[in-house]
Parts: sequence; C-alpha cells; structure tokens
Amino acid sequence: MAIFRKIAIALVIAIVIAGIALFFLTRGDSADLTVEEVTGTEPVLREGDPQNVPTVQIAKPVGWQAGEVPTPAEGLEVVRFAEGLDHPRTLFALPNGDVLVALTRAPKVENSGGGIMDAIKGWIADKLLSAAGATGESANQIVLLRDSDGNGSAETRQVILEAGLDSPSGLSWKDGTLYVANHNAVLAFPYELGSAKVSGSPRKLMDLPPGGGHWMRNLELSPDGQRLYVAVGSVSNIGEAGMEVEKGRAMIWEYDLVAKRQRQFCAGLRNPNGLDFSPWSGELWTTVNERDMLGSDLVPDYLTNVPVGAQYGWPWVYYRTNRDRRVEAPMPRFLMEYVRKPEFALGPHVAALGLVFSKEGDRMGNSFSGGAFIARHGSWNRKPPSGYDVVFVDFDDRGNPVGKPKPVLTGFLKADGTTRGRPTWVEWATDGSLLVSDDTAGIIWRVHSPSAAPAKAIARLAGNSLPPRELTDPRADFEADYLRKQAGQKAN
Repeated sequence: MAIFRKIAIALVIAIVIAGIALFFLTRGDSADLTVEEVTGTEPVLREGDPQNVPTVQIAKPVGWQAGEVPTPAEGLEVVRFAEGLDHPRTLFALPNGDVLVALTRAPKVENSGGGIMDAIKGWIADKLLSAAGATGESANQIVLLRDSDGNGSAETRQVILEAGLDSPSGLSWKDGTLYVANHNAVLAFPYELGSAKVSGSPRKLMDLPPGGGHWMRNLELSPDGQRLYVAVGSVSNIGEAGMEVEKGRAMIWEYDLVAKRQRQFCAGLRNPNGLDFSPWSGELWTTVNERDMLGSDLVPDYLTNVPVGAQYGWPWVYYRTNRDRRVEAPMPRFLMEYVRKPEFALGPHVAALGLVFSKEGDRMGNSFSGGAFIARHGSWNRKPPSGYDVVFVDFDDRGNPVGKPKPVLTGFLKADGTTRGRPTWVEWATDGSLLVSDDTAGIIWRVHSPSAAPAKAIARLAGNSLPPRELTDPRADFEADYLRKQAGQKAN
C-alpha cells in the first residue's frame, strides 16, 4: 500500500507542477507600449521577445443587440446597410450601385499526416479560431445587395453565384466580366450589370497556392482595366514549415489580362490584404499582417506602397533593418541591401484588412479627406487586445501618410473583453458612403457624414522624368577614385 501511496503522491505533484507550468506559459506577454506608440511613420520598435507559446487573448463575439451600432467619429452617422449574412468578408461596389459581398470562410484542409505534434497544433488552432468566431462551413456564395429607394438600407438581397466557388474572397468587375479569387485560383465569369444571376461557365485565369494558413486572396483591377493584382499570404509565421511550401506565397501577383500571363509583382509580404491605387501617384498600396510570437509590442502590421519588384523581407527581416534570428531558412544573398521599409505602421497584431483611399464624391467630411480608410479586424494574440475598429490615415499633398491613425468606427470591443463584431472590409458605395463588413456579426455597416458635400477629386501629382544617363563602366570611376586617394596619401 505504501508504494501505491508514493506513486499517487508523485502523480499529484507532477500534475500540480504541470498545471503551474501551463498557467505561466499561457499567461503570455503583456504590452509595455500603447498601440498608438507602435503606429505611424516612425513606430517604437522594442527588442523582440521570442515565444515558444504564443500570447493568447481571444475576444469572444457576442453580437450586436437590437438598435446597437458602432460608435462613429464626430460628424459621422452609421446605420445597418444589411444584416443576417453568413460571415461576410469582402465587398465590391458595381458601377450601377449594386454591392457584391462574399460569404466565405477558410477552406477545408485535409489532414496532412504530420504526426502527433501537428495534430495537437491543429487542434489548438481550431479551438482558438472557434472562440474567435472564425470556424465553420464556408457558405461559398456571392450575394448582391441593392438599395433601390436610396434610404441607406438594402431591400434586395439575392445569391447571384455559388457554382465554382471555393472559399472566395477577391472580387472585381469590368466590361461584363466578374473576377473572383477562390483560395486556389482566379476565375472570370460573364456577368452583366443588373442581372439576377451569374450565368455561363468561368474561365480560369491562373492557379494560386491553395488554402493553408492565410487563405484570403484579394483582387484589385488596375485603373486602365488591363492588369489584375492578387494578394496571397503565407502558410506560416516565419517559414517554420520550410520555404518550399511558401513558393508563390507572401507576395502580390500581377495578371496581364491582355497578354494572358502572370508574374510576381512584389514579395516579402507575410500576409497582404487590402489593395488600392493611390489617387496621388497611381501606385498600388496594400495592408500587411506581420509576424507573431515576438511579444505583444511586435511586429506592427503596416500600410505601404508596392512598386514593382519591391521586397519587404519576410520571413528573414522586418521593418528594413530588423533581422529575425528565429528563421532557419538561409537568407537570400544581399537581401538586406534592397529590402524596403514599410511606409506606415498600423499597430501590433491589429490584423489590418480592408483598405480604400479617399475618392471623388465620398461623403466623409473634411475631417476625413485625403487619406486611407482601413479595417483593423482585431488581435487574438495581444494583451491588451488591439484593433477592432476602422481607422483613417491622413496623407499629405505629396501622397505620403502622416500622423497617427484616427478612429472612424469604434465600439466593437467591449469592456468585459468580448466583442460585438469584427470590422473586416471597406468599400465605397456609389452614393459616397463607406461600407464596412462585420464578419462575425453578419452585418454590413454604412457610414457617412450627413452634412458633407461630395468630396472633390484629389489632384494627381505630375513630374518630369529623370534625364537619361550614359551607361559607363563603374570600374573606371572606382579606379579613378582609388588613384586620387593614393595620391592624397603620398602627398601627406
């Protein structure tokens, strides 16, 4: 009996020790900085604190009560444009005023047979996503919303497309063609404005790396309608699954609709999401979700331009000069020489998603003119939580972001740590109001300033090209400089 008693005592002690260890491991890292300090053109970047177990603080969705709405900034008004939708994510406004919304969730992922540890990680991830309201069957529908009487609420709601959809997200339209990005391909459907259904078979424009990790695939059509841009996120946090699986990911693709071919447009973006073209320069910009498990203060998500060939460093580098020593994959030669610094930090772990620039005719008022509107979906791995709002970033007359993000819609996150909803996407309605999708609440919000006149167009910047330079052998300049230095040393 004595030996059984000793075994029982040992088991109790082991359980207590394991419980204490689990308690401390799951407490996570609390932020030392405010979200605002880690935003702007020069965010505060503390030394990274690598974690084996991520900080976890899930805001459980509880929904909006009847009559409740988010808190708008002064001068703005918010109403429910549509509700009762099954996880609405992306929005696209058609030229005739109809609004398309993708009802979608992550694709089903088959068991990869990676062993017990992968199974445990998958189980934990599923529990976390379930608590955040992100799991379940994908509806795989494109729904048309129409406000025929102009009262700010959509009276018409009809499914116009289901066939051929597999976790759709990106949407665009031009000249009778509806472009849809599934998680694994970009498709083109024939669709005429005002039609009650999308008819006809789709054309596949290009395959995409499927599912896994970051599955959304946003689309943006170039202003001239000749090129389509596709944002594809990574599978992993820092390439821990190997870089082979990351081929074609963590980048923005360009598809040439005339030549019918694609090319890598820019890379090193862990999870690019919102896409829009700057009204000042015509350059493409994006929101990006940066890496995790370096603490609650790192790394800030960001808003940045993406010129062709740009490289932003993922997974080896963040914010231009910060090397992530956790990455095991060999870093490409000379990467540190050409990696770019993001233009504007949006805060750590805020999950920046939808993006639109100010537009001619928008009705958001003088306080929100000449800038970018961004949906910050909200953190699951920061203490205290960050995001859960829609913000505005001011731009100066040269088309550069300035200052700090300004709140547009708040009130999603409650004082008790639960959340009424999570802002996901932003889009301009043809009447100048801003539409905001709220995926966990199943609502599309409509925001505008009742007293604002339609905004004027932002003046496009004009400039002269640099004069052509004669190509010379750089060795001649080097040798001349060397000889001058040698002559100076001899003279001294």
